[in-house]
Amino acid sequence: MSSLAPDAGAARWRVPAVQFVLSVFFTGFWFAWTFFYAIPFVIACALLPFRRRFPLARAYATVVLWVLRWSCGLSYRIEGAPLPDGSHIALWKHSSSWETMAMMVVFPRQVWVLKRELLWIPVVGVGVMQMHSIAIDRRAGHSAVGQVIEQGKKRLQEGNWVMIYPEGTRMAIGQTRRYGVSGALLAIESGRLLVPVAHNAGYYWPRRGLLKKPGVVRVVIGPPVVAAGREVREVNEEIQAWVEATVKRLAPDGA
Repeated sequence: MSSLAPDAGAARWRVPAVQFVLSVFFTGFWFAWTFFYAIPFVIACALLPFRRRFPLARAYATVVLWVLRWSCGLSYRIEGAPLPDGSHIALWKHSSSWETMAMMVVFPRQVWVLKRELLWIPVVGVGVMQMHSIAIDRRAGHSAVGQVIEQGKKRLQEGNWVMIYPEGTRMAIGQTRRYGVSGALLAIESGRLLVPVAHNAGYYWPRRGLLKKPGVVRVVIGPPVVAAGREVREVNEEIQAWVEATVKRLAPDGA
């Protein structure tokens, strides 16, 4: 597994005031980079077939993670099971904005299940659509689940992984909610595997606030789960129990 190791000069990030200033700098860079990158990205995607667009998204995320490490001292390490061959469904713990970028680097070519409001962001929303994202109305209930299954099958057949946050929204550390059924149903109907992903990014980059703490985000890829022929509730309970227990185990000292 790959990793991005912490910088040897990480001690300078332990001064709270300096850490906060660097966090503000990173946040400003992140927003500026996102919008400036979106313009050439949209143009390039209009000229490229889909299979050649994902490296552009990965390049964007790689730069963000590098600047995060350089400015705030926050790096990452990948642990756990190897990814299975082929294209499958990944269920990520969602506690931070960090994983929205990390998944582009950690996993192969992919599409994302996300809230449709992201399509309304000028320029950026066009880029999101060009990446064949599955944009859902989270208030739509069963129709949203059907959309994930219908479009997800097509994306899987095209050789793409499908990235899903089963909690539906970012959760504060120590909190969770019942996992949505769309990922498990997609796996059952497509015959693909479910790959759970746990991490402790929420301890370093909380879902609210500007401060990014120095450290190493540990990302643990769980053993693939076979969903075919099983009950949705049973599959979700198994995955949620593993993810939440793993996140708890990954808590940094003193957290």
